[in-house]
Amino acid sequence: MFHYFVVLLIPICMSLSGSSKPTKILVVDDEPDILEIVSYNLIKEGYSVKTAENGQDALKIAREFIPDLVLLDVMMPKMDGMETCKQLRMIPSLKSCFVLFLTAREEEFVEVLSFQAGADDFLTKPIKPRALLSRIEAILRRTQSDSTNEVHHRLQLGDLVIDREAYRVTQAGQTIPLARKEFELLFLLASKPGKVFTRDQILEQIWGSDVVVINRTIDVHIRKLREKLGDAYISTIKGVGYKFELL
Repeated sequence: MFHYFVVLLIPICMSLSGSSKPTKILVVDDEPDILEIVSYNLIKEGYSVKTAENGQDALKIAREFIPDLVLLDVMMPKMDGMETCKQLRMIPSLKSCFVLFLTAREEEFVEVLSFQAGADDFLTKPIKPRALLSRIEAILRRTQSDSTNEVHHRLQLGDLVIDREAYRVTQAGQTIPLARKEFELLFLLASKPGKVFTRDQILEQIWGSDVVVINRTIDVHIRKLREKLGDAYISTIKGVGYKFELL
């Protein structure tokens, strides 16, 4: 069951609203059996669910339904999942969503294509319905926590505290001295744990488009952060970029 390639999109702006309304999920797959099985399990958990059998219909529904989460099969007629994901990213209400690819294939090129299409992360399969539901719940909790942190400009992730107002980082109560760009890079990655930031995104947000910076500069800053904080917090996604790990 669930031996197919899907994309999971979670709009952070929706998850952070604190609304008591049921989380809205759009399930997109060209196999009716998959739609029925996934929808049944989601509805049973209290989610509000709509379905679509192809990417074109999914885009139409997404614009009106404004889902909090989209499960999207990749291999579909009319418009495949990769293109659908790119189009969903262009919808303002879904533009800043968290994206998770689930795939039965572990090849590196699939991982790279996933991120290029707009994914923040991806999981390999097979995966059971219960495991998928647990993953959804965990990501929703994480994005809700991210929202609270962003509002206060202060991130607390385990024993790591990042205070943007004071430009101060403490780990287990000990102050960790960071250069300004090291701090800004850490804050960017830690502001959305699990999200993969591409090198281009990092260059644009940390150094800006007016400054000429080579990729090696990013690598040096990442290495310095790892030397000061340990290797566990920042993961390298080969050929793509970096992400912050929740310990």
